[in-house]
Amino acid sequence: MKIQSALAALVLGAVLASPALAQNSQQSKMTVCNQQAGDKKGDDRKAFMKSCLSSKPAAAPMSQQDKMKACNTQAAGKKGDDRKAFMSTCLSNKS
Repeated sequence: MKIQSALAALVLGAVLASPALAQNSQQSKMTVCNQQAGDKKGDDRKAFMKSCLSSKPAAAPMSQQDKMKACNTQAAGKKGDDRKAFMSTCLSNKS
């Protein structure tokens, strides 16, 4: 019975924390957009804020493991020095 109570408390805690995390994210986005809006006023500011708040955050850079998988897929069929040179170039690209 104690395990069920602990599990229920854990699930309840996760459910209650989710909206708080989403709200915190929205608040920080609002702060950033307000700073970027600067001296804009009226309809210009309103349009900027709408655009800024609805935009998705920039994609996170690819992890080294994901980059390795992608480069391996692209290197299919290459062998020896050709593959080695390709992998070196592919893995050193910034993404």
